[in-house]
Amino acid sequence: MTDAYIYDALRTPRGKGRKDGSLHEVTSVRLSALTLNAIKERNNLEGHAVEDVIWGNVTQVMEQGGCLARSAVLASDLDERIPGLAINRFCASGMEAVNLAANQVKGGAGDAYIAGGVEMMGRVAMGSDGAAIAVDPSLAMETYFVPQGISADIIATEYGFTRDQADALAMESQRRAAKAWEEKRFEKSVITVRDQNGLPILDHDEYMRPGTDMQTLGSLNPAFQMMGEQMPGFDKVAMLKYPHLERINHIHHAGNSSGIVDGAAALLIGNKAFGEKHGLKPRARIKATAKIGTDPTIMLTGPVPVTEKILADNGMQIGDIDLFEVNEAFASVVLRFQQAFDVDPELVNVNGGSIAMGHPLGATGAIIIGTLLDELERQDKQTGLATLCIASGMGAATIIERV
Repeated sequence: MTDAYIYDALRTPRGKGRKDGSLHEVTSVRLSALTLNAIKERNNLEGHAVEDVIWGNVTQVMEQGGCLARSAVLASDLDERIPGLAINRFCASGMEAVNLAANQVKGGAGDAYIAGGVEMMGRVAMGSDGAAIAVDPSLAMETYFVPQGISADIIATEYGFTRDQADALAMESQRRAAKAWEEKRFEKSVITVRDQNGLPILDHDEYMRPGTDMQTLGSLNPAFQMMGEQMPGFDKVAMLKYPHLERINHIHHAGNSSGIVDGAAALLIGNKAFGEKHGLKPRARIKATAKIGTDPTIMLTGPVPVTEKILADNGMQIGDIDLFEVNEAFASVVLRFQQAFDVDPELVNVNGGSIAMGHPLGATGAIIIGTLLDELERQDKQTGLATLCIASGMGAATIIERV
């Protein structure tokens, strides 16, 4: 089995994901094509240079429907002989695209792939695909389905996290993200989105609120309390599943949950021969990948068991990891990860995360792998782990090593 290397990693800035957001007039296909073009240009790829484009996105309807990956290839400057594969593992779709590409390379099914994902949440509303887990009563009732925000509050209740702890993590995410942009830590990875005349549309993450403080966060009402305690009463559903909980402590709100944004990201994955052929130097090796299923009601605890799995499968300990990227879907997800492994918070999400910059569902998994690689290089460290919680109860993880 051959090694799979990361040769390049880039992303677009994250737009606000609203009608007044800078990327609102940019379609999913166009943003994807711009990202693919940037990979092509930066690495001088010509002809049938890669085996496939594997592209993650979650809400696969309307402009994101069909095989968006193939549409993006045809809309880009890539050779039409390169096919496309659209995949969906909810919030880990971008990571799963990268992991699938790496494992294809390791298994000898092609020398190189472009992998990543996109989500235009301001144009294609989250949940508009009518997922069976949420709308089919026979499945939803059997699995004790609750919305993700309720799941995040269940985690806070089960593991004893307070609103102040969640708000402090959110404030720190904003501080770190602002510092990262100030110090131009994303400079080599973030591409400018331009219009058809070449004029810049967006060159920075526009969702950030760098002035956020505890007082501001304290003024926000819990986002999921009403749907939990009143109609449709999801707290009762949760307590049927977890009768030891006397009540659900609703600590999450817009300020300590991930932002709804637009964005895309791509990585160039290949074997050693590919790099030699194209004169490219590998930046990191994809050492290991993993995925796991978890309790579908509490739903968002996946980063813990999938990290345990990927470490055990590869004979590693948590102390072997230098830096971590744990997607900030909700504050309690990261708090639980830090609690479970007793990791230093200074090693987790060094440059902020989705609370500050937003979570474009299908792209985030690829974004955090790229961010992790950049930070390993900046700090001259060796090994990093990226992981995400996933809707309906799953977890995914990737370990990378610099070369």
